[in-house]
Amino acid sequence: MMQRDMRAAGGAARGLCAMAVMGKASIPGRVKTRLVPPLSPDEAALLNTAFLQDIIANIGLAAREVAVRPYVAYGPVGSEAFFREHLPAEVGLLESCMPGFGNCLFLVIETLLSRGFDSVCVINSDSPTLPTGQLIAAARHLAQDGDRAVLGPSLDGGYYLLGLKIPHRRLFEDIAWSTADVLDQTRQRAAELSLPLVMLEPWYDVDDFATLRQLRDDLSAPRRTRSSAEIYAAPHARAALAACPTLAVGAP
Repeated sequence: MMQRDMRAAGGAARGLCAMAVMGKASIPGRVKTRLVPPLSPDEAALLNTAFLQDIIANIGLAAREVAVRPYVAYGPVGSEAFFREHLPAEVGLLESCMPGFGNCLFLVIETLLSRGFDSVCVINSDSPTLPTGQLIAAARHLAQDGDRAVLGPSLDGGYYLLGLKIPHRRLFEDIAWSTADVLDQTRQRAAELSLPLVMLEPWYDVDDFATLRQLRDDLSAPRRTRSSAEIYAAPHARAALAACPTLAVGAP
């Protein structure tokens, strides 16, 4: 399996947190399918690309405050060219295609830790407005002494971020992926391991019509806050929504 960005191996990765977005190439009909309808397959693919670009840009913003390096763990097999075309050259790429989503997550964490990173966060590709402060907080918690996990809970019962310093395989076993039980089951696995768990602020995934409209409404007021956190303005998602007539920012 060929991987891009081998410069991170060994000492070059020391002191850094790798932040890996779990991403799919934007193939119409194969990404963001729960948003079709109201979106067309082409519009959903456009939005998928925008989400990836915004999340990577958000990690870049966090890098002004903490020592992080961006990656995309991608699929399907052989789609590296798509990510080379649409993402900055400094983004590392890892092909992550295995049976079972938990195996994919574990592979990414294990691989990047083996390259010498002090910690790794796996991040979903469905939360383009995630406050940058949550990424900064995750990196800072993981930079502290001692083993721990950092978990960013999603409002749908999953998680938008999981950060580790040691590849604990048990965290990914016996999980009902893509259900509302993922977060609770992950917390149970951490308890089994007696692994200290730091919880970030909850945030939402854009994976149905209701959250798609929430995204549109949030981007109508980019300085809006939820809880104590300022949302990320997600300029790529905003532009993509503007290209979808029924969901354009500012539409009723």
